[in-house]
Amino acid sequence: MAATVLSPFVAHADPLSPPASPAPAALFRVPLEEGQHFTLDPVVDGVLTAAGFGFSGILELVLSTGEIRPPAPAVGAKSLLFFDRVAITQTIDPNAATYSDVGLGSAIGFAVLDPILSGFRDGPDALLVDGLMYAEAGSITLTLVDITKIAVRRPRPIDYKNCEPAANGTPSTNPGCSSTDLGLSFYSGHAAGVSTIGATATYLAFVRSPPHSPRPWITLGVSTLLTAFVSYERVRSGMHFPSDVVAGSLAGAAVGILVPHLHRHTQEAPPVWVGVAPLQGGGSLTLNGRF
Repeated sequence: MAATVLSPFVAHADPLSPPASPAPAALFRVPLEEGQHFTLDPVVDGVLTAAGFGFSGILELVLSTGEIRPPAPAVGAKSLLFFDRVAITQTIDPNAATYSDVGLGSAIGFAVLDPILSGFRDGPDALLVDGLMYAEAGSITLTLVDITKIAVRRPRPIDYKNCEPAANGTPSTNPGCSSTDLGLSFYSGHAAGVSTIGATATYLAFVRSPPHSPRPWITLGVSTLLTAFVSYERVRSGMHFPSDVVAGSLAGAAVGILVPHLHRHTQEAPPVWVGVAPLQGGGSLTLNGRF
């Protein structure tokens, strides 16, 4: 919520008494109010969020032109990771892509609703801060997805089924095999997007919920199940390999955790900390946590 307030002086009850010695900076800080766990910099966070969405939007326009040609898939499945081969030997579900879109849309809808609920619980500052954190996490994830896709240019499983080159290496002439989208399999944007939103929602729930509340664990469980469901449907649709959705889920979760964590209020103790102390003949290392 609101940033930490620092006082430039210490107030004295008796104006005739001599000024007290300077107190440590920590004593100048105004105590956190209930629910005041996060802070943001409008310039840094606003520019980062806008730049992320802007960059991804421009790259999407470039990809839509067909200027970038997809690479031809390898002949046969032997070049694939053993657990990825199921993606090209399975019977593709024609409805799976729709199911995954519904899952992603549900996650985006929650990312819009959750800050509004935070606003009702913790005040309008919480709505603004949570909303911007969701937006910033989404923009970073979208940027990473697009950059990785265009850098790796991995053929999709459906490409292996419909556009496999001839034994002599001659490219397939089947309609649609020249679409840029066929070379954008790694990693899954759907899995990354749902995972990012779920991780952000879970982090916020653990920080904002009162002790012993079931809300954080419910959020964690639902977000994990939704990420797994969307990932499964992306593989069943022939749009991604299992490694694509695993990588997308991990990358998305990392962004979803790091963004709110880096916005934690500086006045609040971290949930996990490491202690190092010298001892005679060595030292000690301790790991403490607050959950």
